[in-house]
Formats: sequence, structure tokens, C-alpha cells
Amino acid sequence: MRPILLDTCALIFISEDQRITQKATELLNTVHSAGGITYVSPISAWEIGLLAARNRLTLLTTPQRWFSRLLAAPSVQLADMRPDLLMESSFLPGKPPRDPADRIIAATARDLACTLITRDRALIEYGEQGHLHIVEC
Repeated sequence: MRPILLDTCALIFISEDQRITQKATELLNTVHSAGGITYVSPISAWEIGLLAARNRLTLLTTPQRWFSRLLAAPSVQLADMRPDLLMESSFLPGKPPRDPADRIIAATARDLACTLITRDRALIEYGEQGHLHIVEC
């Protein structure tokens, strides 16, 4: 079973109890019950902070505390963001997303052989090119 990587939009939907697809819910439940790992990229912390700072995301606590609570959930781990991974995000095959954060998410999913849960159209299209395993949330 592949581990999961949650894109920033998936983190927001899941943590705010917003509705996600049945397929994403089933995958999360299956991986969790099997003791699998759900990864979160450090770049998502930056995106959450940016969204909150621009008033595009309203949180009931600070972005730092929100993200820390997310990482405290069972089976959730912070993915590594090594310099070579960041460089790899510049050399992705095919036609990767233009957004640097999306490229880092894609490189992380490829590096960890994860299934990426996302609602981001650019990442879904990149997955449709055959470069990522994607489950839409």
C-alpha cells in the first residue's frame, strides 16, 4: 500500500471537516487502519501561513498552532524537504505545474512514491500525464 501525501487544499478540507470525495475518504481510512503513513509537506506550512496572512483562510487559532495540531494527528508525518528534492522539483518530467509549491508537492509525492490527495487542477492534470498517483478530494 502506498503512503499518502496530502496537498495543502486537502489539508484544509480535511481539518476543517469539509466534504471530500468518497474515494479519498476510503483511501485515508484504509491507510490509517493498516498503520500506513500520511505525509504532509513543509511547503504546506508556508502556503497555510500565506493564505492566513492574505485573509484567504480563516483559522480559529494561529497558523502555527493549526499546523502543529495537524502534525500531532495519528499516522501523520512531516515529509522531508531536502535540497536535492527542491532541485528535483525544477526537473520534473512532462509538463509539471508552474506554481513552485505545486512542483515541490509533486516532487515529494514522486520521491516518497505516495498517492497524492488533492483538488488542485494543475496537479490532477500532471497526474493524468502519468507522472503522479492522484486521488481527487
